[in-house]
Amino acid sequence: MPNDSSARRNVLVLVAAQAVLGAQLPMIFTIAGLAGSSLAPNKCWATLPITMMVIGSMLTATPLSMLMQRFGRRAGFFFGASGGAAGAAIGAYGLSTSSFAIFCLGALISGIYMSANGFYRFAAVDTASEAFRPKAISWVMAGGLLSAVVGPQLVKVTADEMAVPFLGSYLAVIVLNLVGSLLFLALDIPRPKPPVEGSPLGRSRAELIRNPTILVAMICATVSYALMNLVMTSSPLAVVGCGFDKGNAADIVTAHVLAMYAPSFFTGHLIARFGVEKVIATGLAILASAGAVAMAGFELENFFGALILLGLGWNFGFIGATTMLTSAQRPEERGRLQGLNDLVVFGGVTMASFSSGGLMNCAGGSVHAGWQMVNLAMLPFLILAGGALIWLWLRPEARRV
Repeated sequence: MPNDSSARRNVLVLVAAQAVLGAQLPMIFTIAGLAGSSLAPNKCWATLPITMMVIGSMLTATPLSMLMQRFGRRAGFFFGASGGAAGAAIGAYGLSTSSFAIFCLGALISGIYMSANGFYRFAAVDTASEAFRPKAISWVMAGGLLSAVVGPQLVKVTADEMAVPFLGSYLAVIVLNLVGSLLFLALDIPRPKPPVEGSPLGRSRAELIRNPTILVAMICATVSYALMNLVMTSSPLAVVGCGFDKGNAADIVTAHVLAMYAPSFFTGHLIARFGVEKVIATGLAILASAGAVAMAGFELENFFGALILLGLGWNFGFIGATTMLTSAQRPEERGRLQGLNDLVVFGGVTMASFSSGGLMNCAGGSVHAGWQMVNLAMLPFLILAGGALIWLWLRPEARRV
């Protein structure tokens, strides 16, 4: 039986990092759209700061992956936390000077941390046996439970504590990055060995993306993450626009992020028992139900129900797709494939984030109509991911590394 003691220790470090450093993501997703709405020259651009953060994540995914391939996970994660602190500092300056452009620049730099956060799940399997991998990914994602509570609650405490709204929240994000980065000193993942002459180089990016398992895993991961972002980005604007307050919006984001990470305690077990394809399919079905609940009404119960289902669907879809992807990679391809995957995923998330504000504020003529349009936009992409999954399931011979 494989000894996973080192992997378990690394998972604990990554869980703690997810809980502390990861708290900044629900914080920013809660307040960036609201702050952007107050700074933007046009309400249609309210969610541009969130889009800029996702663009920053997309642009740095491949460089970060290659940096980790050469210098190790610890170096990459320290760099990510530094980007998070710098982005928050620039964002705070943009708020204090009422500059939408500077605020967006800070969000772009914050994307460096968002990208690094995405690699926690890959780092979890670096020293894990094949049997432990689904559980390792799930446990690291479960660290988001604390971030789901800490982040939005910090927003409640800090959002209005200074003369400039939300400035205190961005200062808190700086502290989270500086303190949380110390956790990586305890990370024990060997630096990848440099290739020697004659060692296997693995498949090229073009060959990787033509592999059916990898292609379907990327499609399902991108759709799961992008649709979650599409709806979550607009939800604080919709909640406040429907007559509720910022505290209600923070509570709904808390419930959503809890639903994103709470199932992680058993998602790995479900994958091991029922198979990764069935878990992904369940996630896509739950995402569809989230859209249906959101379109059924505009009461707090609808917002809570829709965002909880949205988080649960993301968990099954994204963790399942990540597990499928890692099962199809070879050791020498790790940096190349993971960077390519997150480039594709966050490219989709960028488009979803950018579309969210336009659909919410400019597509329907009212908050209610805009929120309906946001949720209706999920349908074609769910059909795409579901069709890809069925196609792979009907081709068992294609599931090879």
